[in-house]
This record gives sequence, C-alpha cells and structure tokens, in this order.
Amino acid sequence: MKTDKVILGVLGGIAAGALMGILFAPDKGEKTRKRIKDAGGDYAGDLKGKFDSTVESLSKKYDTLKDTLKQEGQGLYNEGKSKFDTAKREVENLDIKNLNL
Repeated sequence: MKTDKVILGVLGGIAAGALMGILFAPDKGEKTRKRIKDAGGDYAGDLKGKFDSTVESLSKKYDTLKDTLKQEGQGLYNEGKSKFDTAKREVENLDIKNLNL
C-alpha cells in the first residue's frame, strides 16, 4: 500500500511540476492552454493505466488468496470430519459391559 502512495505522490509531483513549467513558459495563452490540456490528457491516460494495472494485480491476489483459503478450509473440514467419524466409531464399538467404572 505504501508503494502505491509513493507512486501516486511522485506522479502528482511530476504533474504539478509540468503544469508550473507550462504556466510560466513565455507562450501565448491559447497555446499554453492547449499544452496544459494535452499534458493533462497524457497524465490522465498514464494514471488510468497504472490504476487499471493495480486493480488487476489486486484482483489476482484476492482470487489467489480466496482459492488458498478455500482449499485450507476444506482440508480442515475433512480432517475434523475424519477425527469425528473415528471417535464416533470408537464410541459405538465400546463394550460398556466390560467397562470398570
């Protein structure tokens, strides 16, 4: 999570720096606005790509974790059921008459 915040911070800093550079450039207003618009579109595209990549990565990790937990849960269930069945058979086979209590 920290890496994502650092990446977004760096990208935000780059965008702010580029914007400041364009605003203080000695061009006409119309040309400057067009450059800002173009740069904004480029940064938006880059951010969207990084966001989509992050979402895809998180989705894959979630699916992997879900599958792992499902398998482990099924294993624990099977182990518990087996122990229960064994204990049940032992109780059923217990010879109460010969039990010294």
